[in-house]
Amino acid sequence: MSTQIQILGYASIVLIGLALFSVAFGIASAPTQPSSPLGLRGLKRQRILATSETWAAVEPFIRWMGIRMSGLLTLQQRAALDEQISLAGDWMGITPEEYVGLSIISGFASGAAGLALGYLLGLGNVLAIITFLVGFALPYMQVSGDAQERLKNISRGLPYAIDLMALAMGAGLDFPGAIRQVVQKSSNPDDPMVEEFTLIMQSLNLGRTRKDALTEFMRRAPVDVVKEFVGSLVQAEERGNPVAEALQIQATSSRTRRSIRAEELAAKAGVKIIGPLLLAFGVIMLLIMGPMYLKLTTDM
Repeated sequence: MSTQIQILGYASIVLIGLALFSVAFGIASAPTQPSSPLGLRGLKRQRILATSETWAAVEPFIRWMGIRMSGLLTLQQRAALDEQISLAGDWMGITPEEYVGLSIISGFASGAAGLALGYLLGLGNVLAIITFLVGFALPYMQVSGDAQERLKNISRGLPYAIDLMALAMGAGLDFPGAIRQVVQKSSNPDDPMVEEFTLIMQSLNLGRTRKDALTEFMRRAPVDVVKEFVGSLVQAEERGNPVAEALQIQATSSRTRRSIRAEELAAKAGVKIIGPLLLAFGVIMLLIMGPMYLKLTTDM
């Protein structure tokens, strides 16, 4: 029986090796399409490389993997991955091809670590398969989590930015000047709201229309508050209405929405706190009644 188990173990190692060789050969022999490092994503990559030594060390290999993967992705797959990265704020400045390459590297590295740990603990190849799947999914979970956090921050920060823009345009500034005020008055340059407004300002400086810049903003942050903001400004521009009045209406609407949201959260907090209070009450009663019960049982 032990001999058969050893044979099965060796056979599984050989099959895993053949699978790894097939994947590596397919990646190495695929046609390549070099990616462009220019644009906002390239600037984001340069910023990350300058601040993270770990990413600077592994980035060349990930870039090489991205070039090898460029011939394996279809246009639809590349567009879907590009949208995920854009929603995450051009995460780490990677391209869709590098995103796939990073997932493969993470999966194989986690699988190798799981394989070694599995044999040390006597678990065989089961742990390697689990760690491979987890490692392969890690970049996706990271990008998805950053995208949700980014959209949440934009939803929270946009109403305050609208208030400031309405005040600036009411004081006589134009639309680009109002956006510049939002960017300059911010204390956190890495805030997603500030990054998006900086991108809008740069697009306007390059000669793009206000509608195109705002539509791009809505594409990169497809949340309700952004859609309402962009829709009202585009509609005001098409109808010839003053943008300052549209911003004032948006500021009033955003303040009302914040008040309603605060009331909803306060109402939900009262319901959510019941569970912890009951748990704390049970613990207190246990601490009070427990010694009394022990003393009564001891006296009896």
